[in-house]
Amino acid sequence: MAKPDDRSDNVDKLQDMIADTMENIRESRDYLKAHGDQMSAEQKAEMQAKNERREESIEGFRSEIKDEAHS
Repeated sequence: MAKPDDRSDNVDKLQDMIADTMENIRESRDYLKAHGDQMSAEQKAEMQAKNERREESIEGFRSEIKDEAHS
């Protein structure tokens, strides 16, 4: 038998995911500042692209929070 769909803590989980993702962005930017001169252009570009995807994810999380608030 399937578990009932409990969405009561979805907003909290989404907010935690946003905070974690923002922390990952900060850490990778700090890493780039500290070690960017030791990295290849390709490695830097990969990290920057990953941060862009993280920022897109944050926007998606925020959209989901809005949807949950309307439910």
